[in-house]
Amino acid sequence: MDKDSNPFFEVESKILAPSVLVIFGATGDLTARKLFPALYNLAKEGQLPSHFACVAYARRPKNSQQFREEMKEAICAHSRTQPIDQKVLDSFLSQVFYHQANLNDDEGYERLRERLLDIDVRFGTRGNRVYYLATQPSFFPVVAKKLGTHGLIEDPSKSRDRWTRVVVEKPFGHDEESAEALQRDLTEYFKEEQIYRIDHYLGKETVQNLLVFRFANAIFESLWNNNHIDHIQISVAEDIGIGTRGNFFEEAGILRDVVQNHMMQLLSLVAMESPVNLQPLSIHDEKVKVLEALRPIKEEEVEEYVVRGQYGPGYIHGKEVQSYRHETNVDPQSPVETYVAMKLFIDNWRWAGVPFYLRAGKMLPKRASEIAVFFKEAPAIIFNQASQHSNALVIRIQPNEGISLRMNAKIPGINNTIQPVKMDFLYSSYFGIAPPEAYERLLCDAFVGDATLFAREDEVLASWKFLSPILEHLAKKKPQKFPNYAAGTWGPEAAEELLLKDQRRWRLL
Repeated sequence: MDKDSNPFFEVESKILAPSVLVIFGATGDLTARKLFPALYNLAKEGQLPSHFACVAYARRPKNSQQFREEMKEAICAHSRTQPIDQKVLDSFLSQVFYHQANLNDDEGYERLRERLLDIDVRFGTRGNRVYYLATQPSFFPVVAKKLGTHGLIEDPSKSRDRWTRVVVEKPFGHDEESAEALQRDLTEYFKEEQIYRIDHYLGKETVQNLLVFRFANAIFESLWNNNHIDHIQISVAEDIGIGTRGNFFEEAGILRDVVQNHMMQLLSLVAMESPVNLQPLSIHDEKVKVLEALRPIKEEEVEEYVVRGQYGPGYIHGKEVQSYRHETNVDPQSPVETYVAMKLFIDNWRWAGVPFYLRAGKMLPKRASEIAVFFKEAPAIIFNQASQHSNALVIRIQPNEGISLRMNAKIPGINNTIQPVKMDFLYSSYFGIAPPEAYERLLCDAFVGDATLFAREDEVLASWKFLSPILEHLAKKKPQKFPNYAAGTWGPEAAEELLLKDQRRWRLL
């Protein structure tokens, strides 16, 4: 069956309705480094709604012109497309307005309501709103309540002519209990269908391509099971520390900051069954089944299946760096992990007995995120087993987004010497363009109302249900040997031992 006759892969054009984007906490780093460069690139490529405006809501005193100048500098510094198109930039910034008020200020929300009504008239935005909560998580319930009590949320069951959506940045809670509490706070004013929980990893081109790669290529999908796959490694490595996020990271740690969201999302996409179609409901249903099938790690098993680490002083790219405990706003005796490695199992028919190894860390030798699928070795009947290497399929998420396949080949010559070779596909090289930034795709989807690449409530809760007992155990048993890896190395020795005892090794990124 070809693509044109297969409704599973039918391409739907996305029509973006007129709308206003309101960014709460708009003077933060996220807005300058990610959101406004993404909005500019969408404008440059004609992807913004034809009737559009943006309101930046923050407490710092300034006017719209001052804010526009700041965003102009940010866009010039961080936009993926260079050089900047001055005409597009000026036109885009003319649609941006600054609204100064505290997040808990009732008068500020009244002025916001009046301003949005005026924008509807001036820009033809028809009362459609996307509220982006780029604030500290503690303010999520506050903003939701203020928007609700000041009549700034449309009930989707009562209005077909206009809509309201809210985009929530991670973290989605601190544990299972707090995630449930946050959900109650949000759904007191928003319907679940209006809530878009953003995870920028899901906006990356390689992650979006996972469904196509798996379910549009029979050669791989037929091998995607425990009959042919030995194990899977998912890695998220960063070559930087925590920067100015000391206060946040002291409360979160890398388990909450990276594993609970990014890595659980990648895991569910890699392991899910085929959805019946590409609608958000079908895809989310299959992802939830994976998370619900995760084998619980019992308290007495945590030390066996989970390794945590914290970086000490070392060298990154030849530059000396300090330990985590010497970072700004970090406790000098902090027990917070900056590295974690885990071994887990998915107890369903497809993945029975296949271990999944996850690792995430700060201050590692390089920045790289990937999914590596290791296939079972061929029988060593004809060739010497020592000369063979298992086939490995590597899906690179960042940097250099692409896919590579390692296979065995004979070296030219009179001897039967086998050497692994690699077939490599790069998005930028093959298609001739760099993939769009994740926030470009996700903002576009929020405008159009496509929730496929956003996390659903039950996904978040299923992830927390699996991780909360682990976090509770680790909180009770403080680490005795932190820091236990030097900055610029690949983590603690115990992480290597986690795989060595299974006669496996981490892939060299």
